[in-house]
Amino acid sequence: MSPDSPAISYKLLDSGTPVLASGGERLGTVNRVLENEREHIFDGIVLHTDDGERFVDAPEVARITETAVLLSITAAEAAELPAHEPGAPEYQANVRAGRVGRLFGGSWKRK
Repeated sequence: MSPDSPAISYKLLDSGTPVLASGGERLGTVNRVLENEREHIFDGIVLHTDDGERFVDAPEVARITETAVLLSITAAEAAELPAHEPGAPEYQANVRAGRVGRLFGGSWKRK
């Protein structure tokens, strides 16, 4: 990654983009981008490594370009990143449940 590479939005980040530690070591590739959709806030990335998926929190992402993601942490610190665990399931109101559906708990559906 060149220091002159222009930064891009996390919304344009592609799966498979290389992820580098602060020293330039390749750690893996972007599996997916995590976002708080309701508030349009970048939450982090799921990093695909040889040891499995790891979660990289947004404050540890220093720069995103078309060619790479540069982290603000060292390779040693990146080795300690937690495994990615999906969050709790989300539910939304099921407005079509009707009166009987609500009676039997059908007023919510999994997102």
